[in-house]
Amino acid sequence: MSAEQKTEFAAIVEAGPDLARDGVVRWRRVDLQRVIKERFGVEYHERYVGVLLVELGFAHISARPRHPAQKPEIIEAFKKTSRTR
Repeated sequence: MSAEQKTEFAAIVEAGPDLARDGVVRWRRVDLQRVIKERFGVEYHERYVGVLLVELGFAHISARPRHPAQKPEIIEAFKKTSRTR
């Protein structure tokens, strides 16, 4: 992939998938492998997609799910605090 294509790919990853268009709710390497093939006509091995993501500054971090009705003030009230010595 060219530098321009890598920049476009990074924007795609950053924007996240669209369920209606991409059929997924979060990106996996196999999904991104398909996107690269369809949009740029380049075939990469699934493992290389991971290398490419690291090269572009992305890290494997999975967001912890939150319930939509979760209230931040209640969460703060129940957080543990550490004692100072």
